[in-house]
Amino acid sequence: MDSNVRNSIAAKTRELISAPTCSQEAKAAAQRWLDASGTDAEKEETQAYLAELEADIMPVEGLIAFAQSEQGVAYFGADQAAQIVAHAQEIQAAGAKYCDCPACAIVEEILKQKDALLK
Repeated sequence: MDSNVRNSIAAKTRELISAPTCSQEAKAAAQRWLDASGTDAEKEETQAYLAELEADIMPVEGLIAFAQSEQGVAYFGADQAAQIVAHAQEIQAAGAKYCDCPACAIVEEILKQKDALLK
């Protein structure tokens, strides 16, 4: 992997770890990837990290469905769930594929460099 790509992704990964909406699983995978950077385990951890990011990024349709569900309303509260649905529908209409929360936005940026990460 090119060192410029590694450094860029490492910076994004640190941002991801500190993002308030980042899952514990993604934080753990991110830290393992950072720890493995430049070692023999880097390739394996890169694959595991990317798999975790792909599993965690929330498609905007999924966000809408969750926020409209009983579970979503219970999790967010009725008012916030309605606001999330309205916002998600707005960004979807503008062409967004994924949730735009801090974690998902960072994950989307990292995944755009997936091919470079796997070199």
